[in-house]
Amino acid sequence: MRLGVLDVGSNTVHLLAVDAHPGARPLPAHSHKAELRLAELLDDEGAISCAGVDLLSKTIAEAVQAAEDKGCEEVISFATSAVREAGNADQVLARVKEETGVDLTVLSGEDEARLTFLAARRWFGWSAGKLLVLDIGGGSLEIAYGQDEDPDAAVSLPLGAGRLTASLLPGDPPDPQDVRALRRYIRAEIARTVGEFSRLGRPDHIVATSKTFKQLARITGAARSAEGLYVQRELSRSSLADWVPRLTTMTVEERAALPGVSPGRAAQLLAGALVAEAAMDLFGADELEICPWALREGVILRRLDHLPT
Repeated sequence: MRLGVLDVGSNTVHLLAVDAHPGARPLPAHSHKAELRLAELLDDEGAISCAGVDLLSKTIAEAVQAAEDKGCEEVISFATSAVREAGNADQVLARVKEETGVDLTVLSGEDEARLTFLAARRWFGWSAGKLLVLDIGGGSLEIAYGQDEDPDAAVSLPLGAGRLTASLLPGDPPDPQDVRALRRYIRAEIARTVGEFSRLGRPDHIVATSKTFKQLARITGAARSAEGLYVQRELSRSSLADWVPRLTTMTVEERAALPGVSPGRAAQLLAGALVAEAAMDLFGADELEICPWALREGVILRRLDHLPT
């Protein structure tokens, strides 16, 4: 069957259509993506503005039409931190349902971490042993650890690259004092959770998902996406440490010219790099393995688990 998953995130509204059935690997059939940047459409009280809701409804309607055009039998729709934390979330969800027919499920941060962990576990398999999985989104950082399909620990921190850029990193390029202040804030937030994971023992593999980690791996020398899903990609702490000072002095335009960095994500690349570097330092990760699957795939896999065989 053809399934669609509609992800309303902090940066994009992304429809992924896959051909799938229980026990088989989901095969991507179509991708429809629109950059929305919900975090930048908030008013002074933290609510999504009227214009933002208009744009959100229009974008979701277009994604639903794309799913219909591509023959999706079912579309699983969910929203993450941008909608979850909006001051007018209930009104936004009601209006989206009224105007598009889509009943968005709002995932908690822990749900995001657990579903992303499931995707990483299925990708790497049981032989990978204990996994520590890191995912930097637009609104939050998810961390999960475990040796089964359901992690033993999962947390979500307000350290998304888009959120941090919009609220704490003005300037192009940013002021060095702002960068230092953001670095301190990020490390203090992550340090509060390290003990919870350290008590569970050393992971066998430390895995990273999400566009931010993929872009950081690419600028530090990893293979291009055009070379395929199955090419091993890694991000080393030493390479990232070399790049962070360079990113702090670059303008958004200069970052957008880097290999693998899209113009829409260039502004938040520095904040993402600071989060990635802090997480690697505090969790003692010399190297991260990049996983092609993340939250959307986790949602699809969980849905397939509940289909009759």
